[in-house]
Amino acid sequence: MDKKLIHQFIASTLAEDIGDGDHTSLATIPENITGRAKLLVKDTGIIAGVELALAIFEQVDPGLAVTLFKHDGDVVKPGDIAFEVTGNPRSILTAERLVLNCMQRMSGIATTTHQIVELLAGTGTKVLDTRKTTPGFRYLEKWAVKIGGGVNHRFGLYDMILIKDNHVDYSGGIRQAIENTHQYLKKNNKTLAIEIEVRSLAELEQVLQIGGVDRILLDNFELGNLKEAVRMINQSFITEASGGITIDNIRDYAECGVDFISVGALTHSVKSLDLSLKAIKE
Repeated sequence: MDKKLIHQFIASTLAEDIGDGDHTSLATIPENITGRAKLLVKDTGIIAGVELALAIFEQVDPGLAVTLFKHDGDVVKPGDIAFEVTGNPRSILTAERLVLNCMQRMSGIATTTHQIVELLAGTGTKVLDTRKTTPGFRYLEKWAVKIGGGVNHRFGLYDMILIKDNHVDYSGGIRQAIENTHQYLKKNNKTLAIEIEVRSLAELEQVLQIGGVDRILLDNFELGNLKEAVRMINQSFITEASGGITIDNIRDYAECGVDFISVGALTHSVKSLDLSLKAIKE
């Protein structure tokens, strides 16, 4: 966990929610009492965001104490209690919605990722996330993918070169795009992995002739062409497939022999896991 980034995230999201005060809690709950609440699981899946919840409670009120019954990556089912939190009820309720919003979404992502990892078992293919994430929430979404057993692709535009179709078209072709990239990296004294997207076997042939990349992204390839592409590459480059791949056909794509399959739906189309924070009546 990147503690600095998480601290900043919690501070900004709490400020968005609290404004000049949680007036409902301030109005209804006596100041100096102690209460308990439990994180109740209402779905079957993989729990994620527990470590983040601890950080949120700590930042809201260091006096809150949390007892964990489940950890990130654990399988959960309806009726399970992930944790209990004890302390000032005002503080518990101030943290409640941020904890739930994050954990529900992270758990949904981890659950979907885990399902895909299970589907890929035995193929040697790993599932990747993408940059199709919620603005401001990317770190947490990619964290959830890892909790679910997936692999993080590049985090942003800065940590890898990924030459996609628009880059190729704007730069004047595959050769020019690759040559421009090497010139740029040399000029700016940068060392970054280079991946290039190809849309056909003809474009793949060009890349194989030119070289100068680390990974080839085979985008929107039908299964027959994907198998042929993997054969042509012959382990000379890391391979990745994307486009039109769903939970229903991902095993078929993996069996074509690619190293990775990237799935944008991991972070842009998942169903959140149903969780709730309930007061425990003493």
